[in-house]
Amino acid sequence: MNVSIFALATTVAVLATTAIAAKVSPLGDAPARGTGLPAGQCIRSHEIRNHTILDRNTLLISDRSKSAYRVTMKGGCLAGATTSDPIITRNPPGSDIICKPIDMDIGISRSGFETQCIVDSIVKLTPEQVAMVPKKLRP
Repeated sequence: MNVSIFALATTVAVLATTAIAAKVSPLGDAPARGTGLPAGQCIRSHEIRNHTILDRNTLLISDRSKSAYRVTMKGGCLAGATTSDPIITRNPPGSDIICKPIDMDIGISRSGFETQCIVDSIVKLTPEQVAMVPKKLRP
């Protein structure tokens, strides 16, 4: 009897984990690795004004002009973070202009401890894409 209860509990845990991992973003699949902003759409790190966490790999940010961007992280960096957790941005040596993932040095502070994130891609969202994001998750 104990073995069947254990097997059932294990199956439920696996299914729950699979359901969480399979959560589909309202923005669809993540952009290709290394995708950056084209010339004319680059932003300055000090112009970031707001952020929300869409899922464990996706940060949405807005800038001073109210444009919205999707920043995709590697390795579930945002897992367990909430939108109220502050993001930490640093200017890479040489420039504060963000065009490519490598230009963005970002971390998230949870309970006073910082987790460094590796940016995988960054794209500017269209107004239609922003409209697909639930209102409470818009940056």
